[in-house]
Amino acid sequence: MLSHVFLVQWELSYDCYQCHQGGGHCQTDKTNKFQCTDAKTTKSKLGVTLGAVFGGVGLVMITLVVSFIWCYKEKKFSPSRFLLTKKFSDIFKHDVEGGSIYFGVLVFSYSELEEATNDFSSSRVLGDGGFGTVYYGKLKDGREVAVKRLYEHNCKRMQQFVNEIEILTRLRHNNLVTLYGCTSRRSRELLLVYEYIPNGTLADHLHGNKAKDGSLTWPICMNIAIETAGALAYLHASDVIHCDVKTNNILLDHNFSVKVADFGISRLFPNDVSHISTAPRGTPGYIDPKYHECYQLTSKSDVYSFGVVLVELISSMPAVDMNRHSQEINLSNFAINKIVKCAFHELIDPSLGFDSDTKIWEMTTSVAELAFLCLQTDRDMRPTMVEVLDTLNEIQTSEFGNEKRTESNINATEAKIVTASPFLESEDTLSLKQVKSLPSPNSVTDKWITCSDITRTK
Repeated sequence: MLSHVFLVQWELSYDCYQCHQGGGHCQTDKTNKFQCTDAKTTKSKLGVTLGAVFGGVGLVMITLVVSFIWCYKEKKFSPSRFLLTKKFSDIFKHDVEGGSIYFGVLVFSYSELEEATNDFSSSRVLGDGGFGTVYYGKLKDGREVAVKRLYEHNCKRMQQFVNEIEILTRLRHNNLVTLYGCTSRRSRELLLVYEYIPNGTLADHLHGNKAKDGSLTWPICMNIAIETAGALAYLHASDVIHCDVKTNNILLDHNFSVKVADFGISRLFPNDVSHISTAPRGTPGYIDPKYHECYQLTSKSDVYSFGVVLVELISSMPAVDMNRHSQEINLSNFAINKIVKCAFHELIDPSLGFDSDTKIWEMTTSVAELAFLCLQTDRDMRPTMVEVLDTLNEIQTSEFGNEKRTESNINATEAKIVTASPFLESEDTLSLKQVKSLPSPNSVTDKWITCSDITRTK
């Protein structure tokens, strides 16, 4: 508190006093010389100043709005928007370590999954992929899970982490693997948690550590083909391309029911675009050659890969085998060469009953011919996954190959087929009823008669 009173005094010059009395403002310029400014002039200058300021602000706002609209349109119509529909910042804006739900799935702590996998013990490894290692785990609530641990050296691990979460949380199908949850992106490592499928992969049973003669009977193989085709048809109807269809990504439960897995490089693909231009990614032996050549991804790329899977199912051979002839290292080329020659005995695994059961002979050769269509070099000649699924169902119900076969169900007998292999010789036999020479590897053949239409002789 003030304990003394003091006075403040100042002297006003006569000129300044006269200026003030006249309604002006007493001012000094930069040289400290007296100036008497009229009040109206001052207000006018103030108005001009404020007008310039607000005008500049308005111009900046208009520029920002126009830029935003332009960027929005560019993003809306750019194919790149289909790779991921949300920015990382949008996806993770509610991402909090320790939160219970994030992006529609459970959030697990790193320590919880570390304990579930016994500190990521090598004895718990279920398999290694191109982007991570999968471990068996058991949660505290007793659930068995598969934990994918993305490689640290993978520079695109965050994109693949987000991609798989986004795609699997929007899809629901009995033959697609279920995603239980994940760690936070701020966690020590990026981990994805799936339902555990106990019976390994289709590759394990065909030519891996679970392969045994007779373990995969033909009815089981047919069901696997149909369920996988159904899952892929569902993906395509949901505007998703898997991009890495292969027997290692087809999981089997104890009843040999299919669970398609691994969506790390899958793509969202709305049906209002013809293709996505992107560098080819996938697994050697399964990659669509047109995709590899033109860098254009379509749903028919999955169809090609599924064609390779069909050939593996009927042959029990791997997609790539360096011990085969140099022009037949890829199973697709090997199969095409055998199919166009009707040399099914050199392609189809005899343990399926090909040599002993007429019904199985007819079904396996029909599946081989369907695979031939899927493996066409010209994408337009390949069927859609819906057509593939319909045909497989007809083969299973014995409607394929008899009088019920129609053009709408991929009538290979009446269709014009473009041969898919660049390695076919010019004198290959296309029909056992009428021998025709093949003038060019890419020529169109008239009324190609399938080998399954020929009466089997024993």
